[in-house]
Amino acid sequence: MDGKPFSYEWIETLPHLEGASRILGQAKIIGVDLEADSMYHYFEKVCLLQIATESASYIMDPLALRDLSALHPVFSNPRIRKVFHGADYDIRSLYRDFRLEVENLFDTQLAGKFLGLRETGLEALLRSRFHVELNKKYQRADWSKRPLSSEMMEYAAMDGMYLIPLARMLEKELEEKGRLSWVEEECLLLSKVRFTPPSHDPFYLKVKGAFLLDPRSLAVLEALLGFREAEAQKLDLPPFKVLRNEPLLELTMKKPLRLDELETGKVLSRKQSDRYGTHLLQEIHRAMAIPDEDLPVYPRETRPDLSSSVRKRVKALKTWRDIRAKHLGLEPGILMNNALINAFALKNYRSINEMEEIPGLKKWLQDHFGQEILAAFSR
Repeated sequence: MDGKPFSYEWIETLPHLEGASRILGQAKIIGVDLEADSMYHYFEKVCLLQIATESASYIMDPLALRDLSALHPVFSNPRIRKVFHGADYDIRSLYRDFRLEVENLFDTQLAGKFLGLRETGLEALLRSRFHVELNKKYQRADWSKRPLSSEMMEYAAMDGMYLIPLARMLEKELEEKGRLSWVEEECLLLSKVRFTPPSHDPFYLKVKGAFLLDPRSLAVLEALLGFREAEAQKLDLPPFKVLRNEPLLELTMKKPLRLDELETGKVLSRKQSDRYGTHLLQEIHRAMAIPDEDLPVYPRETRPDLSSSVRKRVKALKTWRDIRAKHLGLEPGILMNNALINAFALKNYRSINEMEEIPGLKKWLQDHFGQEILAAFSR
């Protein structure tokens, strides 16, 4: 950051990793970023790990190293500040692939949100703070491919290099606004998130517009989505690279039963029709044969019938939140999300101590705004 030539070390052997880990273990603060391959593979994985200190930058190749346990003492050391940007996915991925747990996290995206910044993406922050433009060419690159070009490695290293000065800048601004402790509490909670394996819920629950379908069409759509999922696993491709949702929805509506109907409908490309047409028709036939009593029904959210007093408290809290958030220069949901408002409103809290039983309540919110929330109730 002081005009020195940009450089980094490429690490793909265990002795080199252990040496870098010893150096990282002496640092007070490190910037961490990673690149994964979820856009290109069904079984996603971390393909690159970038770590920077104030004087060195490392790019580690997990595909060559396989074992990153040498980094455990670094990531679990509470005396070393770990700076991430938009850490949720990274924290989950590092634990899933390497069982790396992060202590003393600072998320620059969260910091930007609590400062009320309009744009909190890393690209926007680097542009506004350091007049640096990231090369968008590599944002959707396949990081599982080897060898990586020198341009790709330099792009990867740049993120980590700027995270430490960016964090220092944002920390100072948060401290001036009295919000640093808010972000630190949020980051502590964020550091505990973990990867959640795919659920066994119906696939159609993740398809936009599926709630409009009748039970028979839902059965057809679920059968088509199930075929796609199996094919994606077999080919190790993201499902959308096998077949997108749009043609599957159209097939669901048209329900072709013969190959000529499938081809004249022109829902699929010639290549897709040749490769998957027969299998898709088999799935449609199977779904059409399901007895009526066994057809799926899209689950409808049942909202509790709130009493008039609870509805009044919800309205009062939303009014307070929106006015207070505007005064603080924050998005309302950052100050207090709707789930927390509903949890508050369901019980008529009379004291700060009573609030402690609310699940999901942050200490910074209780300490700084608890009395105002109680006053909103009383009004």
